[in-house]
Amino acid sequence: MFPDAMNVIKISEPGAAEVLKPVRRPVPVPSHDQILIRIAYAGVNRPDVLQRMGAYAPPQGASDLPGLEASGEVVQVGAGVTRWRKGDKVTALLPGGGYAEYAVCHADHALEIPRGLSMREAACLPETAFTVWSNVVTRGGLQAGQRFLVHGGTSGIGMMAIQVATSLGARVWTTAGSAAKCQAVESLGATAINYRDEDFVTRMQAEGGADLILDMVGGSYIPRNIKALADDGRLVQIAFLEGPKVELNFAQIMTRRLTLTGSTLRPQSDAAKAEIAEDLRERLWPLVSSSAVKVTIDSEFTLDEACKAHQRMESSQHIGKIVLKVGPD
Repeated sequence: MFPDAMNVIKISEPGAAEVLKPVRRPVPVPSHDQILIRIAYAGVNRPDVLQRMGAYAPPQGASDLPGLEASGEVVQVGAGVTRWRKGDKVTALLPGGGYAEYAVCHADHALEIPRGLSMREAACLPETAFTVWSNVVTRGGLQAGQRFLVHGGTSGIGMMAIQVATSLGARVWTTAGSAAKCQAVESLGATAINYRDEDFVTRMQAEGGADLILDMVGGSYIPRNIKALADDGRLVQIAFLEGPKVELNFAQIMTRRLTLTGSTLRPQSDAAKAEIAEDLRERLWPLVSSSAVKVTIDSEFTLDEACKAHQRMESSQHIGKIVLKVGPD
C-alpha cells in the first residue's frame, strides 16, 4: 500500500528558483493506459527552469508540477496496461510531475532500466534520450561519416548527443566554454571548440562545414549556424536560450539547399512519444547496457533542495546531469 498524500515541489508563482516550494498533494491515480510510479530519482532539465519562470506551460491535462523524467517502481497500473506490473523498476518520460514522491505517466512512455545502470543514472536518461534520438537520428538523419556539431556539449542533451553520434560513426564537434568542459567532451570522443577564444563558424568552415547542427541557443547563433553548415546541411533547433527571433536571409537556404527544422518534445502526442520509446528500446538501450553510451552526473540534491538544483543549472557550471533524490531505490 501507499499513502494518500505525498511530498511535492510546486511552483508557487513564476520567478526565480526560490519560488519552488515543498507542499503536500494527493497521490495521483492512474487512468486508462497509465502507470503510477513511486519515484526514486528525478532528473532536472532546462525546461523545468523555463516552466518555473512561466515560459513553458505544461500540456493540457498534465501535472502542473515540474519534472519531465524519473526512475522508480511501478506501484499501480491503470486499466488497459499490459506491459507493466506492480514491482517493475522503470525509467519514464513524464509530461510533468516528476518533482514528487509519486507520478503517473503513459505506460508506453516508460522503459526498462538498462542493464548495469543504477536508479540514479536511469533517471537521467528519458528526457535527453527521447530528445536526442528524435532530433539527431530521426529528424536530423545523421549518418556515419558525416560532420556533426552540437552546441552546449556538457549539458545532458549535449553529452548524450555526442555519444549517440559517435556510436553512429559520425565525426563530432561541440562548443564548450571552459578548459574543464572541453576536456569532458573530448573524453566522450568529440572535438571541442572553446567558444570563448575560437569562432565555431570559422572552425567548421575549415572542416568542410557541418552536415548536421543541433542547437538549443538560438538568437545570434541561428545565422552563424547557417554559415557553419555544409551545402545540403541540416539545422535542428530544440530550444532558444538566446531567443527565437532573428533576421535571416533565406536566399542562402535555397541556393545551398539547406534544411531548417526543429521540435519540442513535451507537446507531442502519446503515440509519437511511444514510437520514440520503441526506437530507444531497440536501438539505444543496447548501447547503454554495453556502456557505449554512458550517463554523466554532475550533482545530486534532495527533493527539498530543488531550489539549489535549479540554481546549479542556471549557473551553467554543471557538466552532465543534475538529479533529485526523492525516495528509496
